[in-house]
Amino acid sequence: MHAIIWPAGYLPGTTENFVSNEIIVAGLSAAELWPWLSIAPRWPSYYANSANVRFHDGKGPELEEGVRFYFETFGFPVQAQVVEYLPPAGDQPGRVAWHGWAGAGETRLDVHHAWLLEDLPGGRVRVLTQETQKGKPAAELAKARPNPMINGHQDWLEGLVEAARRARG
Repeated sequence: MHAIIWPAGYLPGTTENFVSNEIIVAGLSAAELWPWLSIAPRWPSYYANSANVRFHDGKGPELEEGVRFYFETFGFPVQAQVVEYLPPAGDQPGRVAWHGWAGAGETRLDVHHAWLLEDLPGGRVRVLTQETQKGKPAAELAKARPNPMINGHQDWLEGLVEAARRARG
């Protein structure tokens, strides 16, 4: 199976926090899921932990390489920039990742949030999302039980799948 591509400084195990969530379901494809992830203003319709998605520089509503956007999640106002964007095509999985940041100084949080949507044999699709985080808020999130990042991202995965299923009819 394919894996997330990590930029320098964000390799899992070298940052204050790392979370990984994955779901494999039958009856959907990466192409059917992609518009629900790549069109960021749709997120709040199926993932309650996202809000107020806005784009900078007249871009949007679809993510693309280099685009800057804003959204709120886990109580953080996040500025983000897409650093990887590759829609699924043929045997090639879909990939999207952004660098996000919030706060300043002691309260600064920096993240690399990546997604992989991969078609599997037997009419199945795998959705993997992983995030590494740096900063004091990340260290605090890593200690929280239950883990809000793992639970929140699982909700995102399940909501993404449900949105695509509803759209399919």
